Amino acid sequence: MLTYEPDETLAHRLDPRSKLAFQVGFAIAAIARITPRALVVLTVVALLALAAARVPLRRALYAYRFALVALAAAPLVSALTLGRPWLDLEAAIVPALASYRVLLILLVSAAYVRSTAVRDSRAAIQRTIPGKAGQLLGVGVGLVFRFLPVLFADLRTIREASAARLGDQRGPIDRAARVGTLGLSRAFARADRLSLALQARCFSWNPTLPALSFSRLDVPVLALTLVLVVSPLF
Repeated sequence: MLTYEPDETLAHRLDPRSKLAFQVGFAIAAIARITPRALVVLTVVALLALAAARVPLRRALYAYRFALVALAAAPLVSALTLGRPWLDLEAAIVPALASYRVLLILLVSAAYVRSTAVRDSRAAIQRTIPGKAGQLLGVGVGLVFRFLPVLFADLRTIREASAARLGDQRGPIDRAARVGTLGLSRAFARADRLSLALQARCFSWNPTLPALSFSRLDVPVLALTLVLVVSPLF
């Protein structure tokens, strides 16, 4: 799973607000523009985003491997028919293009996750969205980014422990039920411990967040974001 890693890449030096705006602009362009030329341009932009954060393409694809299965299944299911010819390739074109656009958005988000600290993401959200709404979103983003890697590690530990006890020789439904049950139990236990830890540390809705400031590096990123946002109009 991709997580934040300290580095000195171009993406690391950008203001998190610029990176969030770029993601929104890229998502708007990817959803609105479905022409082959637009997809080629967006593919190049997504690859440049990965390069700016030094995220290998293979690593990003592996991190989203479960999502890739669902994205690949969508056009296949759409192409299947109940009668002859059994496989309608034309019916798979639109779902395939939609899946590819979602993949591009995921690649851009991988660059953001690898290059942005959780505290910076929270600061960017709370300083962009005023009031309790921004604080609530900031807290939610911070907890998600910190909690998900722990849950994935718990699931990996459960699978390894089950395999050590010959659990991998059971049927797939039995294995899924055992891993799912133990995973949920561990997740609820983690949530209880998290709640207690927040109370013990006098959790605050308005903590001291890191200072954010735009630099010259953010100017071309914001300009590109503006181009992506208005591109569907042309």
